[in-house]
Amino acid sequence: MFSKITNYFKDTRAELKHVVWPSRKETIYYTVLVLVISVLLAYYSGFFDFVFSKILLKILPN
Repeated sequence: MFSKITNYFKDTRAELKHVVWPSRKETIYYTVLVLVISVLLAYYSGFFDFVFSKILLKILPN
């Protein structure tokens, strides 16, 4: 059982050597991009939620 676990970690370590890690600059760029897109989508969703809420309040009786 322990040999399987040991082999797993050895294989994992070997695979991680094949990974091309992004540079610090790329990581920061993609992080900022994800944050900007997330904020834009939040505003987009919030806008339509507001509009549909107002429409429903006018359509449905109190």
